[in-house]
Amino acid sequence: MPYQAGDIVKIKDGVALVAVCESKTCHVWPVTTPAPRGAAYVLEAADIAAVDQRLDLPLGVDLDCRFKVGAGEIQGTVGTITASCLEKLWRGDFARRAGQYYNLFHRPAPFKPSQTWISCSGKVYDEKEMVNLIDAALDFWLTAGRYASSLEQKLAGYLGARYCLLTNSGSSANLLAVSALTSPKLGERRLKPGDEVITVAAGFPTTVTPIVQNRLVPVFVDVDLETYNVNTGQLEAAVGARTRAIFLAHTLGNPFNLDAVTEIARKYNLWLIEDNCDALGSKYRGKYTGTFGDLATVSFYPAHHITTGEGGAVITSDPLLKRIVESLRDWGRDCWCPPGHDNTCKRRFQQQLGDLPRGYDHKYTYSHLGYNLKLTDLQAAVGLAQLAKLPGFIQARGRNFQLLSEGLQKHSDRFILPRATKHADPSWFGFLLTLRPGAPFTRQQLINYLEERRIRTRLLFAGNMTRQPAFRGVEHRVAGDLKNTDIIMNNAFWIGLYPGLGEREIEYILDTLDNFIKGVEAGD
Repeated sequence: MPYQAGDIVKIKDGVALVAVCESKTCHVWPVTTPAPRGAAYVLEAADIAAVDQRLDLPLGVDLDCRFKVGAGEIQGTVGTITASCLEKLWRGDFARRAGQYYNLFHRPAPFKPSQTWISCSGKVYDEKEMVNLIDAALDFWLTAGRYASSLEQKLAGYLGARYCLLTNSGSSANLLAVSALTSPKLGERRLKPGDEVITVAAGFPTTVTPIVQNRLVPVFVDVDLETYNVNTGQLEAAVGARTRAIFLAHTLGNPFNLDAVTEIARKYNLWLIEDNCDALGSKYRGKYTGTFGDLATVSFYPAHHITTGEGGAVITSDPLLKRIVESLRDWGRDCWCPPGHDNTCKRRFQQQLGDLPRGYDHKYTYSHLGYNLKLTDLQAAVGLAQLAKLPGFIQARGRNFQLLSEGLQKHSDRFILPRATKHADPSWFGFLLTLRPGAPFTRQQLINYLEERRIRTRLLFAGNMTRQPAFRGVEHRVAGDLKNTDIIMNNAFWIGLYPGLGEREIEYILDTLDNFIKGVEAGD
């Protein structure tokens, strides 16, 4: 076969570009010369490696019309494009096909009441995520790479923070954030075994478990109903002689009272970690949550505001904490070179640390007992496409929350309805309903009714963490009582409002709740 991929060839009907050759045939893309205005793929002089005869540049390549020609039908070569240009065209071809594949097999089906399941949460995506995922796969860079670096920079920029460190989950981000505060590099402020961390029991377990895993003592404070966040009136009273940190989540996207919490943290010189896993895009006094504390965490699980599949991040603006988190995430090593890079400090073999010999390879010098909790570039590629959609996602969540709030006001005698914290602009994660005392039905009766009609429900995660079987025998302290936490454990649940739900789905949820309550009142 005298022709190869990248050759610009003459054929009976004009000019074509060889995409790939087989034994006796070539697959080619038609070429228009010069390129028509608005052509999707245009080749300039810099894309041409060699020219056998004059070509009218630029050239337009039509990736939508690839076809097969026999070697005998080709009348000769008129030029060759560069290898990088050929790769760009192949990637463009994959991207085009990914869009077609999405439209054929992944586009959401129309909603059908009583037939389509209404989830509490879920991934919302289109061909852009698939294109990015394929592009990253073609790089075959299997750990963190260019997409991860870009996502870290863009997410930090979006939030207004200095640093973003990607991890393989939000739970890993929580583990890294707490573990970072135990680092010897923090001197006298480091957390030591037996030190206390104030938190709440009404929430997700992996906000609490890193405290225990680092041999620290969780101190539980009750929450307020309606906001479902920490009762700040009890917070200061919870501070004890060994209290060193506060670790709180913005419950279901609703920011906790950051004025009060940050003031107490400053007053008692406490570290503050924000669990922002359910609240990406929420604001307090016009500033994004996740930027008020010393550290913050984000989750990219499919249920969350944006997704990478599994994934998460630690957010900070403190250079020392950034270095510590990075070390713990990357095996505990002292070196900060990204994967695939060496000696960016120019001192790789010139240092003496610990009891190691001078000049010991800094790439294999460890300053922490760390983990390997990085995100892959394939995941980060999906995350980049998702991040671009985040403003629209937040708007959709707000719209759905408003529709549910307005539609359920008439049942406020049956339910405690959620409300935003003062000064907060939540990026809502879910819509939490708590049965009022004396409601003529149980939570389980209502949940069963909704699930039977294909409306999924969730409890507020662990309910009361201190009552979970995993927490038996775990050292902890309760400041005051957890009365509201137990009310949530026994009487609360939440329904979805994620961007995959439109007005028809929300209307169906409201109609179903109306019908249930009408049936109860009628004695059905």
